[in-house]
Amino acid sequence: MPDSPLATAPAEPQQSPPEIPPEKLDPEALKVLRHLRRNGHQAYLVGGCVRDLLLGRSPKDFDIATSASPEEVQDTFTNCRLIGRRFRLAHVYFKGRKIIEVSTFRKNPIDEIVATADAGEPLPEGDLLIAEDNVFGTDEEDARRRDFTVNGLFYDVSLEQTIDYVGGRADLEARTIRTIGNPEIRMREDPVRVLRAIRFAARLGFEIEPATAEAMRIHAKDLSRCAPARVLEETLRLLRCGHSSRAFQLAREMGVLALLLRPVAEFLDACGPEEAARVFGLLATADRRVREGTPTDDSLLLATLLLRLAQPGKDSGAPAIPIEPLLQDLVRSSRLPKRIAEGTRLLVLAQRALLGERRKRGSPNRFVRSRHFPDALALLAMNAEVSGEGNEQLDRWRQRRTTVEPLHPAAAEPPGAEPLRVPLPEPLSADRPEAFAFSHLL
Repeated sequence: MPDSPLATAPAEPQQSPPEIPPEKLDPEALKVLRHLRRNGHQAYLVGGCVRDLLLGRSPKDFDIATSASPEEVQDTFTNCRLIGRRFRLAHVYFKGRKIIEVSTFRKNPIDEIVATADAGEPLPEGDLLIAEDNVFGTDEEDARRRDFTVNGLFYDVSLEQTIDYVGGRADLEARTIRTIGNPEIRMREDPVRVLRAIRFAARLGFEIEPATAEAMRIHAKDLSRCAPARVLEETLRLLRCGHSSRAFQLAREMGVLALLLRPVAEFLDACGPEEAARVFGLLATADRRVREGTPTDDSLLLATLLLRLAQPGKDSGAPAIPIEPLLQDLVRSSRLPKRIAEGTRLLVLAQRALLGERRKRGSPNRFVRSRHFPDALALLAMNAEVSGEGNEQLDRWRQRRTTVEPLHPAAAEPPGAEPLRVPLPEPLSADRPEAFAFSHLL
């Protein structure tokens, strides 16, 4: 019997929508992914970009993980360069200085120890610090060797689906920072993960899972065993993340701040709660600038952290801390670039001139035209916002700035203009004494 004209064809199964809208994906990253796949390799978006896209955020970078070795990636792209020794990576370059970072799937070089710990066996004694991380593996092994579950997600653009070997989706929904595997082993492998956990928790507004937090407190002291340059870079990332106020409060609560910046921790312990609130409030004003996209130099960010130490309020209950020895120690022990240290000291000590605490001489107009003046004035404004100090002087300098012609951007020193001149004690750098040879005090 023929089918009734009213009969309908079986409904085709509906395809689920992509987990990440295609228009949110970076076009250059898609080119790299597709080219790797055409050459027979697995390739996925990985890590922070997947995390941020699933949270509805805009990633800063799009990173790729692949089954291709670094040399195979280099052979695949003419616009590629290999970098790193401890961790070999491929950088694929595009116009406008854009870089897509491509890493090869790796496995944990101490996989057997990790498996023993995951099985409930006692943790081994001895050194677990990873010195070399170029043992290649599968995509699942690569996911499991990463630090935190929310960073262990892959995204397959061809299937438009997330690949989750580590429970990262559940922790994203629970807004939790949790290590992949045993937290104590993860911190012993790489103590810098202590700082990374703090940064992710602060930036994302997540809570740190209790076992992870406990391992962080126990192994924070091992940061001294890491390369100073790595520790410094992670510390600067705390300042740059747009949520440094919460990040440094977390660092203080976990005993990490005393290891990174002991004078800051000691000052916060000595001062009263109102002054401590001003320190963190000053960081919050810098965070707002970062989130708004206002260009903010590392020197200005570090100055917001240190200003209240050098110029505490009268009711702080804590003595002022000389800024020069603190910065000199950071240059010597933490490899802080001299450029950042010099800029920070300049901005902090320039506040005395702006507030009129030193005898004025020279031309105020030269001071206003200096390329350093906008940041010095910004620091004065941020401090006035959180402390109520210096509003009258701030208004005067803003008014003077409007009367000085021409006004120049901070990045360009006007022809014939004098540098910002603030007399300083000893130069930080013997090879660049001219950077602090200021003869005028405004």
